[in-house]
Amino acid sequence: MMFRLACVMLIALAACAQLPPSPQEIEAKRFAPAPGEAVIYLVRDVPDLTDIGAAVMLDDRLMGSTYPGTFFRWVVPPGRHEIRGYAGDGGYYALDVAAGRVYFVQQSVTRFFPAPSSQSRFSLVPEPHGRAAVLRSVLAGGQ
Repeated sequence: MMFRLACVMLIALAACAQLPPSPQEIEAKRFAPAPGEAVIYLVRDVPDLTDIGAAVMLDDRLMGSTYPGTFFRWVVPPGRHEIRGYAGDGGYYALDVAAGRVYFVQQSVTRFFPAPSSQSRFSLVPEPHGRAAVLRSVLAGGQ
């Protein structure tokens, strides 16, 4: 019986082990600008108002979902870009970006009851705040 208990505890501890960051995440956390393009980080910090996933769009393209403690890194051409929630999430943010610059947008998500719907709020944050939030987070996806 003790052997079984020890095996179960060992498996549980192994399941909690954090995977090392991917090469894409390591590169994203260098915060390097892209020549001739802009970089937008979308970060959902921990804690957030809810832990449910929130699908996001960039310029009418579904990019994936954020969760607390995740971020996206998008390399985009200079000009106006729109970040918005998806499927009932009316969150919206428009951002004019310049080549060679890095921008940090923070997402906060509120859950509405009783329906399992959510509402995103996006806001541009200062670079030191954005960098710190990204460093605490894991890459959700990106270009």
